[in-house]
Amino acid sequence: MGLLRKLLLLAWLLAHSLSATAGMDPALLAPLAGDDPDARIEAVNKIAALSHQDAVRVLHALQDDALYADADGKVFIVEGEQAYDPAAGKTVAMPDGIDGITVNNRLRGAVQDALAGLKLLSEDRNERRAAALNLQKGASASLAPLLDKALAKESNEEIKAILQQAIATANLGSPDTALRLAAVKSLADSSNASLRPTLLAMLEKNPDGTYAEPDEAVRTEAARTLRALDGRLARTEFVGNLFYGLSLGSVLLLAALGLAITFGLMGIINMAHGELLMIGAYTTYLCQLAFRSYFPQALDAYLLVALPAAFIVAAAVGIVLERTVIRWLYGRPLETLLATWGISLMLMQLVRSIFGAQNVEVANPSWMSGGVAVMGNLVLSYNRIVIIFFALFVVATVWLILNKTRLGLFVRAVTQNRRMAGCVGVSTSRVDMMTFGLGSGIAGLGGVALSQLGNVGPDLGQSYIIDSFMVVVLGGVGQLAGTIIAAFGLGEINKFLEPAIGAVVAKITILVFIIVFIQKRPQGLFALKGRSVE
Repeated sequence: MGLLRKLLLLAWLLAHSLSATAGMDPALLAPLAGDDPDARIEAVNKIAALSHQDAVRVLHALQDDALYADADGKVFIVEGEQAYDPAAGKTVAMPDGIDGITVNNRLRGAVQDALAGLKLLSEDRNERRAAALNLQKGASASLAPLLDKALAKESNEEIKAILQQAIATANLGSPDTALRLAAVKSLADSSNASLRPTLLAMLEKNPDGTYAEPDEAVRTEAARTLRALDGRLARTEFVGNLFYGLSLGSVLLLAALGLAITFGLMGIINMAHGELLMIGAYTTYLCQLAFRSYFPQALDAYLLVALPAAFIVAAAVGIVLERTVIRWLYGRPLETLLATWGISLMLMQLVRSIFGAQNVEVANPSWMSGGVAVMGNLVLSYNRIVIIFFALFVVATVWLILNKTRLGLFVRAVTQNRRMAGCVGVSTSRVDMMTFGLGSGIAGLGGVALSQLGNVGPDLGQSYIIDSFMVVVLGGVGQLAGTIIAAFGLGEINKFLEPAIGAVVAKITILVFIIVFIQKRPQGLFALKGRSVE
């Protein structure tokens, strides 16, 4: 019995060895050297369906222009001075008279799709998922066998669902009417926007008056699926605009909150406010560099250090500006505007001299990278979600400072009646300094948030200074609630207008609206109350 087991094992190993070294079917390789484009593409997909090492090797050689054929149409892979015969499964002497197989764009696209399809059989779940999502956007009917094979082997339910959608997408081009009808019906719940052109093409008429899709039942289902798809895409776009409007509003809120304090409560037109945002962003960049150099194992924690650092640095710069320049210009708005505009130019040039004119990259921590997928293909990025909640946290903190602390009491007293506050012992100059420092520090926090959304450069603040003033003026001078409503309102309006009329026209429309609104209600959404408001 033991001898029998050994003989069986030896026979199995021998058979396995022979199958591993046996080459590919020459009839499968021959069309690659031919002139029929459809036959070549069909051969590529059949080779991909084999999904073994030699098949992948042939496809890569075809993609890299390393596939040759002799006068008899026999295919070889040329690697340097050697030739590999995929039909024999071994390296052979370089044949005489071989010529490179020409690859046109259509064939190259088929090879790329086939190689992408082969990733569906990878051991890495993320690689399989990415390949399935890529093929879901527009798989050809010729890839259906490979997709079926991948679906049969797949164990992950999420990837299975994606593969089923990809198979249905591929079957839209099938010559079998029943397959096309089943595919259209199965795609009725899809949110894949790339299906629209295919479905629309099925409903179009040819020049001779016939439909591109000959079967009426398939056309009826295609029209129904198209209506359902358009409805889902419209809802997805609405939710996406709502989210990105909140994201833009939170950025505007962080940018305008400090200005609402310095301009709204102190009456200072600070044109250098944008550069305080920039200083906060560059402080974040320096914290990232420090962690990369000295604490690489804790790189994800750099943002937790950057927040207080940016607040302190921006607040310190603001206090220096207030003590050296702005304190002498209270009550003179035009001179304040010109002086702070000059300071903004100086700060930008200082940053260019230190860091260079090119933008620098601030990477998101790993816990802020990626996003959550909702409603099919809408991805809400983690960094924007975090910034929305961070903006609300900063607003709550500022409200507590202004309403529940001694500094806030002094700020409100000086805002309502500076002379009376001075008469009862409040150091108005010190309150001015601390208030300007607080507003500048909040701008620094806004710079931290902006650094997580894009690159950081010397001109970063210039993109937000006008929008910040619009938020403060629209919300009402000195009104925290008005600033919040105006920031989120302008963010939402901007994001809903942009797709319809373009970014530039949307900005102009919002500006015209604010000008008209201020003409009708100069005090903004909320007006200050008190005896000395006028």
